[in-house]
Amino acid sequence: VRDCIQKTLTEWSSKIGQDQNQETLEVLECTVAQAIEKINPEERDELKVSAKLFIVGSNSSSIRDAVDLACSALGVAQLDSVIIAPPPVEDGINLSLEYLQPYWKELENLVQNKKIVAIGTSDLDKTLLEQLYLWAQVKPSSNQVNLASCCVMPPDLTAFAKECDIQLLTHNDPKELLCEASFQEVLQESIQNVKANEWIPLWLLRYSVIVKSRGIIKSKGYIIQAKRNAS
Repeated sequence: VRDCIQKTLTEWSSKIGQDQNQETLEVLECTVAQAIEKINPEERDELKVSAKLFIVGSNSSSIRDAVDLACSALGVAQLDSVIIAPPPVEDGINLSLEYLQPYWKELENLVQNKKIVAIGTSDLDKTLLEQLYLWAQVKPSSNQVNLASCCVMPPDLTAFAKECDIQLLTHNDPKELLCEASFQEVLQESIQNVKANEWIPLWLLRYSVIVKSRGIIKSKGYIIQAKRNAS
């Protein structure tokens, strides 16, 4: 992730040069056009567009921004699946259904508005997954389990997932994919005269476009949004 952000920012910064006064801009859109491959509408039915969303430092309302930006970047009307990584909780506080509910409601709204087809979770144990399943209007279609936390799927989780037709997937993402300090560091290294400490990452979305019939990845990438807290 660091390398992707650094290369994008370095290339973007070298292209804009001194044409823009970054101090006065409220929004900086840092994209390298040739690095993003929009999907040909004629090929859309042959492709599966999936995403995993990591909330870094914002609230549930940013989920819509993330999905809208991903759709816009890829030139599609909807994403086939979105998995949400549990948003970070404060030290000493356990992840709970009450904490997850606002995020899941936002995902459900996007399903109802046909922006997403299926929604899933990540790193939920059997108890929390069952609580979410029983409460949710739109049921989770999948749950990712971290390979670092278990070599074998927990039997109770496997049994519940099978009973409720929830697909269990594996992943090896770190608990914190991108922290504030790491983002500010790469910002400082990539763009001249930027006040990196004023920028806070809000969310990070990783997408992949897969050819259904062949099971190969056609393209993949990251989209990140950060907010500037100027004093």
